Amino acid sequence: DVKHRTFDGMIITGAPVEQMPFEEVEYWDELCEIMEWTKTHVHSTFHICWGAQAALHYYYGLDKQILSKKLFGVFKHKKFVKFDPILKGTDQEFYIPHSRHTTVLTEDIMGVEDLLILAGSDEVGASVVRSNDGRRIFLMGHMEYDKDTLAKEYFRDLDKGLPIEEPQNYFRDAEKTKIVPNWYSVANLIYSNWLNYYVYQVTPYEIKGLDK
Repeated sequence: DVKHRTFDGMIITGAPVEQMPFEEVEYWDELCEIMEWTKTHVHSTFHICWGAQAALHYYYGLDKQILSKKLFGVFKHKKFVKFDPILKGTDQEFYIPHSRHTTVLTEDIMGVEDLLILAGSDEVGASVVRSNDGRRIFLMGHMEYDKDTLAKEYFRDLDKGLPIEEPQNYFRDAEKTKIVPNWYSVANLIYSNWLNYYVYQVTPYEIKGLDK
C-alpha cells in the first residue's frame, strides 16, 4: 500500500527469532525487500536489537554470534565519540536495557569503513552504531522498554520452567518488586535527536503550492 511513497523516517524493530539463522526466518526475504526499498524511499531508518543485527547482516554482510549466556538486564554504556548529534545531551555514561542471546562483534563492526560505533561497553559490546551518512542507525538494546518489561520476560520464563537468570542491575530489592527505570531520559534524548538531526533537519522536501 505504501511502497510508492517516500518517508522521512522508519523504525525496524526486533523479533524473538535471534537464535535462528537469518535465512530461516520465514519473512526474511520480505524484510530484505523492505530494507532494499528504504535505500530510495526512506531518509533515515532506525534498527532495533534483532532488527539491527539483521540490517548489519543485509547491508554489510556481518554475522551475529551466539552469546555464552543471555545478555539480560540494564547495562552501563560509555560514549566512544566526543560528539554526535544522536547523543547530544546524554551523559558520558548512561544505561540501556538488553535482552538478547546474540551479538555482532565489535571488531567486525569496526572493520566496516561505513560504520561508526558511538557507544557501548566491554560487557555489551557495540551498542549504538550509525552509518557515516546517518541514514542507518543501529541500536543493539531496547531503550523503548517500559519499567516492567524485563520483569515480565523474567517471570514469564520462570513460569514456563525455562532456564533464565535474574536480569542484571534491575531489581532493587530481594522481593523483586522495586524497579527504578534509569534509562528513560537517555531513551527520550536519543529518539528525539534521531528525529531532529537525522530525520527532520536533513530530509529533502518540497513545499507544494508556493510559487518558485
